[in-house]
Amino acid sequence: MATGSGESVPPHARIAADIKRRIADGRLRPGERVPSTRQLARDWNVALATAAKALTLLAREGVVVAEPRVGTVVAESRTRKVPRALSDDDLTRERIVRAAVEIADEEGLDELTMRGLATRLGVATMSLYRHVGGKDELVMLMVGAVIEDFPLPGGRPESWRAGLEISARTQWAAYRAHPWLAHTTSLTRPMPSPSLLEHTEWAMRALEGTGLDPVTKMYVHTLLFSYVQGIAVNLERERRARASTGMSADEWMDAQQPILRGFAESGDHPAFGTLIRELGDDFDLDLDRLFEFGLQPLLDGLATVIGSR
Repeated sequence: MATGSGESVPPHARIAADIKRRIADGRLRPGERVPSTRQLARDWNVALATAAKALTLLAREGVVVAEPRVGTVVAESRTRKVPRALSDDDLTRERIVRAAVEIADEEGLDELTMRGLATRLGVATMSLYRHVGGKDELVMLMVGAVIEDFPLPGGRPESWRAGLEISARTQWAAYRAHPWLAHTTSLTRPMPSPSLLEHTEWAMRALEGTGLDPVTKMYVHTLLFSYVQGIAVNLERERRARASTGMSADEWMDAQQPILRGFAESGDHPAFGTLIRELGDDFDLDLDRLFEFGLQPLLDGLATVIGSR
């Protein structure tokens, strides 16, 4: 708790410094959860925003990282051994792509640069361009590589519904493993990736014999894809939000409660006010549950379209 000297130092900086001391003397170890925003606010008698600012400062310095479903934890040591320089024979496209996937998984796609990738591999940046044309081509190769790690079954789907459900669940699994993936593809400008095309091929095989015209088949496939992707984009958004604020989604929602209660009690939104009172503390927006909640009703809706044909 804040005491004694250092009152000229901003409160959030004093909180951050205290957490650093606890890490330095071993009271907090890599991977262990640091106090939450709410706990820091209570212990230091400061506003939630001040506590969140302290965690944000630590996150920017690489002292802590946000872990989904866990909270903010002490970061592993960033000290790395300098990798040995790879020869041209050692440096392959596959090795480059897998290293790039590792960076995107750990830090997000925005943090992936050709220079940073070269540093991880222990090569000169220009060496990468003998294998990939640039970041755009690299991202397409990354998408192909991770989609291939979640293959569709062989053969033909048992039914249109089973086939589309398999495709949706396979895509969701890939997005859960690689949250950046959902931000790489677009409905209006689809990526020409052979791995992604496998899902289109699978969907078209599933829809054979349904009597749907080609345009409707593509709409069915695109709708299902957009449903899965639309939820999945929030996986990476949450990771970014945790990194920038130092707050978990639950902690952020806790900080918004006074505002939400004000809306609910104002009388201007009576239905919303009733909802807030009825929900209490019972609602937890879980993206996996949301995916499951919507998938079957979506397929039920498509059944009415396909049955009418």
